Amino acid sequence: MAAKVQAGVRFLLNGEVVEARGVDPTRTLLEHLRGDLRRTGTKEGCAEGDCGSCTVLVGELDGQGGTAWRAVNSCIQFVPMLDGKAVITVEGLGKDEPHPVQAAMVEHHGSQCGFCTPGIVMSLYGRAMAAKGTAAPIDEVLAGNLCRCTGYGPIIAAAEAIAPEAAPDVADKLATLRRGEALNLDYADPIAGVTRRWFAPLSADELARTCEQHPDAVIVAGATDIGLWVTKLRKPLGTLIDIGRVGELKAITREDGWLRIGAGVRYVDALDTLGELYPDLGAMMRRLGSTQVRNSGTIGGNIANGSPIGDMPPALIALGAELVLRRGDVRRTIALEDFFIAYGQQDRAPGEFVEAVRVPIDLDGAMFKVFKLSKRFDQDISAVCGAFNIRIVDEVVTAARIAYGGMAGTPKRAAACEAALVGQLWNRTTIHAAVEALAGDFTPLTDARASAAYRALTAGNMLRKMFIESARPDLETRVPEAAHG
Repeated sequence: MAAKVQAGVRFLLNGEVVEARGVDPTRTLLEHLRGDLRRTGTKEGCAEGDCGSCTVLVGELDGQGGTAWRAVNSCIQFVPMLDGKAVITVEGLGKDEPHPVQAAMVEHHGSQCGFCTPGIVMSLYGRAMAAKGTAAPIDEVLAGNLCRCTGYGPIIAAAEAIAPEAAPDVADKLATLRRGEALNLDYADPIAGVTRRWFAPLSADELARTCEQHPDAVIVAGATDIGLWVTKLRKPLGTLIDIGRVGELKAITREDGWLRIGAGVRYVDALDTLGELYPDLGAMMRRLGSTQVRNSGTIGGNIANGSPIGDMPPALIALGAELVLRRGDVRRTIALEDFFIAYGQQDRAPGEFVEAVRVPIDLDGAMFKVFKLSKRFDQDISAVCGAFNIRIVDEVVTAARIAYGGMAGTPKRAAACEAALVGQLWNRTTIHAAVEALAGDFTPLTDARASAAYRALTAGNMLRKMFIESARPDLETRVPEAAHG
């Protein structure tokens, strides 16, 4: 019997079908573009999804007969994640004459050294075609594209001069690339001495079986974290399971007073819904990474990786969110706060995966606020993130859920602080006592982002800020959106 030929990764590159056979599953799209395909217009800067010089546009079938486009960082996208999708690089624009985006950059002197320019052009092209995440102010769209030569004035002027245009419709071509079976890849890594395996199941049931069969596999959602394991830590990963093709995990549904968000839902696809329910959460999410990161990263992934400085867990814990975990056909639901046991340790058994997070839809009149403190306003890791869910009846605190990130080895509730609030009058005396109680909840560390003393001080100030905003809603306490560029 003839040996089975291993499937290759097929995607559209600037409108033409390309296929990668025998590719290392952890080879990044950027490496593949610049190395194998010699498309060197896309640049490598940070290799961690921060600078935006590697920005490309990725399109996929939207389920309604069209193509949904989004800007992503190609430096942390693994090649198999592009299977059945479309990619536009800067070479796909202005083949015979400059594209209007490129012409605007020239006219307004938006480029000097030019290293960041291809990524900026692709972000602005995405904005012109109304790609995902671009219905926002220009500076928010460009927050993930760093430029250290030109300054942003000329670039913003170019952006303002660019007229909207229709997005490329490649749905028919993508339909011909649609794979009716899971994408499974094997790659013998001669340097690491391991055989790397990639599984991309199509359904939640198939995902459950694959996780049971490979309990030690690394689960990949958006790769905004795991991508750095490869590009920065040089980890020789073995088996990986990609959840990006599982449709059930990409759904947002309402059920019995809860919003159920599948583990594969990207930030960009949940932002409007969560922001409508909880405006402070929406405002924080718009500062979580960049447009490119929000277009790739998932809420489930942000939870599953257990980071003590992930921004979503403190907010979701304060809201009283629950986590749905699955192993085989068995599901269990736990309070999100109970998922985080210690630094680097989560309540997830071998072969078990995060299936969804459930968020309450109604807080029954409670106040909910989220504050993120970071060195940069946009696209920066938090020094401290505080979330507050406090109910007040007749000027007395009747319930409180308060959670912080960046204050301990895990996202954690402030139990002593909550106890100091509940049953007390909502006034300055109570706030002072609750702030003092925080010392019993946390012993923060000093690192490159903040000192322990600074973290302790600002954590208390966040609670004070919530009190001030509730007492004086007319008082300006936040940086205006138009002033944070």
